[in-house]
Amino acid sequence: MIHAEGVAEVTDATFDAEVLGAATPVLVEFTADWCGPCRQLAPVLGAIAKEQAGRVKVVQIDVDHNPGITSRYAVLSMPTLMVFRAGEPVKSMVGARPKRRLLQDLEDVLPAAV
Repeated sequence: MIHAEGVAEVTDATFDAEVLGAATPVLVEFTADWCGPCRQLAPVLGAIAKEQAGRVKVVQIDVDHNPGITSRYAVLSMPTLMVFRAGEPVKSMVGARPKRRLLQDLEDVLPAAV
């Protein structure tokens, strides 16, 4: 899996506890080793994880090794980004995007910056 610095990896076994049980909103990247746009997105996710710590938790899940969660949320394209809040998916986006655009896309689902 393409690891983004500062971004935790979740699996089929840990997803419910790490994502659905989280106190803050969670941005999940569904990713795969063979996904070129996922490579482009890795540094963006790392930067957001660092800059938005406490406001949003950022995690990655490898679709090839975790088919259960991938099929539960009907993820077909990589990268797919999903935001979960209070155990429910509240936003889904497909495709890599620059950091500024991703932050704009997240504004309506994240708590206000302090």
